[in-house]
Amino acid sequence: MNRTFGLLVQAAGLALLLTAAPAVRAQTWNSTGMTPEQFKSLPPGGPAPRRDISGIWDGGAAGVGATGQEDERARARSPFTPLGRQMAQENKPGNGPRKVPVAEINDPLSTLGDPAGFPRLVTFELRAVQIAQTPAQVLMLYMFEQRYRVIWTDGRALPKNPDPRWYGYSVGRWEDDYTLVVETIGMDERTWIDNDGDPHSDALRVLERYRRVNQNTLELTVTIDDPKVYTKPWLVRNRMPMRLLPPNTDLMPMIPSASEAQLYSREIASQTKQ
Repeated sequence: MNRTFGLLVQAAGLALLLTAAPAVRAQTWNSTGMTPEQFKSLPPGGPAPRRDISGIWDGGAAGVGATGQEDERARARSPFTPLGRQMAQENKPGNGPRKVPVAEINDPLSTLGDPAGFPRLVTFELRAVQIAQTPAQVLMLYMFEQRYRVIWTDGRALPKNPDPRWYGYSVGRWEDDYTLVVETIGMDERTWIDNDGDPHSDALRVLERYRRVNQNTLELTVTIDDPKVYTKPWLVRNRMPMRLLPPNTDLMPMIPSASEAQLYSREIASQTKQ
């Protein structure tokens, strides 16, 4: 009787282990985001919640602004002012209409390991981003560089004469129940607007619009306004859709570093000089 009971307990334990095993295997670490098929096939998921853009959002292929996106941005970009044209000639990007050979690139992100800065973080490598909301802030937790950014929603005004920062100073307000409008100033002039080497001055103002279309879709529009460098404001993102990832998604950190920039310069750029 005891032996039979023991065998039953062992069998029950094995069954429990086998039942639990799929749940363990289903856990995902270092997710790189949705596949193109998942991005396209995700259903709307019902109406959008009121004044809520929280969650983990993925821009898919459109969010990665390296090859394939430069021509579109070049067409959208406003013409340069004389100062802007001079500044643009000093930047030597690896992509876009002013693309140069690898050995000549002076991109501070890829050659020095400098921070991408803002708005480049949303125009170049806008991979998955987790958005969290508090009563006074919207927090943007980016997969690329594993950076965070604070958008103040407590009614404060932007600073009048801010010291420059890599990611600027941001305030947000709800335009309606489904649209958050964010204004950012005070960006460091060492940063580029995008991967094409488009420059900016201390007069840059960036306007972001996050519109929650439905439960699973968030649209992003980004407007660049720098009267010193561009003759008129222009759109660098125009209603780009982002899809909602599961809340338990663990995102892969993608962190550029100075040592990797040195390796890139030594191993890749040096080969082009031969």
